[in-house]
Amino acid sequence: MQRPPTASYLNDVYLGAGVRDALPFLLKEHGISRALCITDKRLAGLGFLDRLPIQYADVFDQVETTPVEQCAIEALDRYRTADCDGIVAVGGGSPIDLAKCVSLLVHHRPPLAQYSVLAGGSSLITAKVPPVIAVPTTAGSGSEVGRAALLTLASGDKVGFVSRHLLPRAAVCDPELTTSMPRSLTAGTGMDAVSHCIETYCSPRVNPIADALALDGLARGYLHVEEACADGQSLAQRWEMMVASLHGGLAFQKGLGAVHSLSHPLGALTDARLHHGTLNALFLPNVLRFNYDHCAGKLDVMARCIGIPKGLDLPDGIAALNERLGLPSRLRDMGVRFDDLEPLAKKALADHCTPTNPRPLNLELCRKLYEESW
Repeated sequence: MQRPPTASYLNDVYLGAGVRDALPFLLKEHGISRALCITDKRLAGLGFLDRLPIQYADVFDQVETTPVEQCAIEALDRYRTADCDGIVAVGGGSPIDLAKCVSLLVHHRPPLAQYSVLAGGSSLITAKVPPVIAVPTTAGSGSEVGRAALLTLASGDKVGFVSRHLLPRAAVCDPELTTSMPRSLTAGTGMDAVSHCIETYCSPRVNPIADALALDGLARGYLHVEEACADGQSLAQRWEMMVASLHGGLAFQKGLGAVHSLSHPLGALTDARLHHGTLNALFLPNVLRFNYDHCAGKLDVMARCIGIPKGLDLPDGIAALNERLGLPSRLRDMGVRFDDLEPLAKKALADHCTPTNPRPLNLELCRKLYEESW
């Protein structure tokens, strides 16, 4: 079915109930005749792939909560064995991020680590990547409209890959595909979107367009996430959360901050499998208090945007929302041991999100933030 995109900013965005019907046209438009579908076992088992009106040359459904390098290598092997010429990523941020990394490896020499932001490798990423079409089934990561991918390397480091060449060619955002999300995942992914909007608005970089998107996304996410959790079948609420996710993803090219710097190393813990959005929700109140003196005016604007009297009350407002959503308030409640934190402060300081935190960070402050959140 041929239809114009709902919006075209960084990439083409198809938004609305039923827009998945545009997939056959999109594959043809981008020259994909043999697609590798990258998804996870849960979605495949629930029959999600049958709800999409396209056929695949092969399906890779081994994506984990936090994508790892070995998974990318295995998916790359499936891509080549099936003689694929493009990728359709179906799921949350993990399948979409993995799809970006697989597309990078198709025509770029290994090792993957050399292309990470931490290694200064963004300039090595060229336009020679096969097309990726993103079909999000959650509303939080914004990866479908983002230039970044997160992946845990074989070394155990969770790193970011950032390039305009990693941007999916199109994002097919159908809220009907999000109605089966359980309450806990709706809450965690919803607060992921909220954290993106807040952190990118607080970033010291200048980008008025991103600021406008971030404020709109924050209002939608904050004001609708509880209703989306209460009535998962409400397409109106699912649509609001999908827009919040989109706006967060579009805005965070301005940069994020300490919430994500602290979350990323924890996401690499192999024995815990911690949900990224839930971690972001947990860290957000403490980081807002930590940053307050360096962006008080911005907190005032955000507070007014969501009906909170003043910026000084915003951290408590976020903490109260987390509590109403049933999200954990301490790292120990998520199974994190205090001893797990010691090696992570150095990784948080080196994270690619740290430079755009409004308050400068050092090793001791990263340790302090971890300890306060434990």
